[in-house]
Amino acid sequence: MKLKNILIVVKDIEKSKQFYHDLFGLEMVLDNDGNMILTEGLVLQDEKIWRQFLGKDIIPQNHSCELYFEEKNIETFIEKLENLYPSIHYVNRLMTHSWGQKVIRFYDLDGNLIEVGTPV
Repeated sequence: MKLKNILIVVKDIEKSKQFYHDLFGLEMVLDNDGNMILTEGLVLQDEKIWRQFLGKDIIPQNHSCELYFEEKNIETFIEKLENLYPSIHYVNRLMTHSWGQKVIRFYDLDGNLIEVGTPV
């Protein structure tokens, strides 16, 4: 068995597609009208479709998982993040763990938690 994709729920697929392209360079692979596959296996699912499918409310900022990215030049990434998305909501600004890894955590446009860290 093989893990193929990670799906996150978003309110506006086009805005989210732009966000993930702007910051992480992800490109669209397939658009299934409300379900969009990006490179690296990230799937954007329209919130209305997901809510209807599950029959349950969507809970943003639920802190139950995160998307993790690595970036060697994290300071340049943070500058890009602040320039392109100045109103982004941070969980923690740039910090350094005791083992030397630098990380930043923030929410995407829909409350999905993202961590960007330097390679260990």
